[in-house]
Amino acid sequence: MKLLQRTKINYLIVISITIFLSWAFFLNENNRFVSATKNSIKSVVTVYSYGNSRIYNNDNVGSGVIFSEDGYIVTNFHVISNNKFVRVKLHNGEEYEAKIIGGDSNADIAVLKIKTDNQLEAITISDSEDLKVGDKVLAIGNPYGIGISVSNGIISATGRDYGNPYLELIQTDAAINPGNSGGALINEKGNLIGINTKIFSKTGAYQGLGFAIPSNNIVEIATELIKYGKIRSGWIGNFRVSPIRLRLNNKLINGLRIVEIDESGPLFNKGTRVNDIIISINGDIGNWNNLTSSLKYATLGNDIIFEILKNNQYKTIEIKSDEIKDLTR
Repeated sequence: MKLLQRTKINYLIVISITIFLSWAFFLNENNRFVSATKNSIKSVVTVYSYGNSRIYNNDNVGSGVIFSEDGYIVTNFHVISNNKFVRVKLHNGEEYEAKIIGGDSNADIAVLKIKTDNQLEAITISDSEDLKVGDKVLAIGNPYGIGISVSNGIISATGRDYGNPYLELIQTDAAINPGNSGGALINEKGNLIGINTKIFSKTGAYQGLGFAIPSNNIVEIATELIKYGKIRSGWIGNFRVSPIRLRLNNKLINGLRIVEIDESGPLFNKGTRVNDIIISINGDIGNWNNLTSSLKYATLGNDIIFEILKNNQYKTIEIKSDEIKDLTR
């Protein structure tokens, strides 16, 4: 009988300790999220963009992140594209007219500048190369224009292509909705690891698949825009591809099928069209990694050699990378 009672007591002790540790872990995790939000939320702004008038509605609302204390702000290119006027609302409610410094439509990044006598709270940026699938994250932005909000989730994947060879994305299940575009994706320290850019949804609203531009890309492109007002890295046109595996001469080969291409840029001007297949890039296999790396490290005037399969015939084209069109002017 005493042994049974002692066993019950030990069991209750174990249960109590387990509950206590679980509760302590919950509180600690919650405190980390609270601290991370406190460290970063003042660096997230609302961005209002206008066409030819200064009237806006919720369709013109996006988010942005304070990149530097002297007034540079990073947002998505699609938040401000084709609009002439931009206003920025800070966390404290102050609003400022913003100048569009420049943008990169391929990377979906734009830089704004506001003038204020107050020192702004720039967000702290972490190295996105250190991200791991399963890392906990918070998304901060202004969904549907209702006000700056915070949602939580994890890193679901990295290096998502989404068909755009100029852009690799972080995938997260943190809630991202229209209006969150340009807002911050932060880690548990409150440091920026990405800029929220788009969602995959059949309804137009959050369905668990959100995407963000990695912080390392943000720093690289924003720095170039601030310094030069434009992107000077290599560009061969705007296009999208899809991986394909086909049999040629009794041999299975991998390639990239052109599924979309704008009627401008060096690639189009060389005769490349939808349904053409990229077989090789600079002598390497025509796969996603080789395409993105060749574009990532290309500078103005670099030659990129493609082997293209067009109408079942091979064609080799040499493309000289050009300067990206500035679509913000």
